[in-house]
Amino acid sequence: MLPHKAVVVVADGHSATIYRNNAKQGLELSETEKVTPDSLTQGPSAKLDEISPRDEEEAGFAIQLTKHLNAMVLKNKIEDIAIIADPSTLGIMRKHYHKELQMRLRKEVAKTLTNSDMQTIQNSLN
Repeated sequence: MLPHKAVVVVADGHSATIYRNNAKQGLELSETEKVTPDSLTQGPSAKLDEISPRDEEEAGFAIQLTKHLNAMVLKNKIEDIAIIADPSTLGIMRKHYHKELQMRLRKEVAKTLTNSDMQTIQNSLN
């Protein structure tokens, strides 16, 4: 079970929603932030050879999202984290995890749940 105040990130190649576990015991998620490509500072995105522009855009978002999460961890805004993302996004994110984020990672789920209801998201964490 995820600790109290753990952060849960539900992402795909286009957007992410960040939740926080408010339950002292068990799981009670509340939304804290919506992340889109426009909301992240667009630095130079990683140029990936031989992939379609759409795939490149999705990969760029996954990298920017991971940098955002790394920064939150390094600023001690995240003690514990769980990441739920579609398999390709999760694969890209893993390559960019900071060591500190890896140490605080409590769970990864390779599923597309960005448009799912809260109960489905919570069930995927059990």
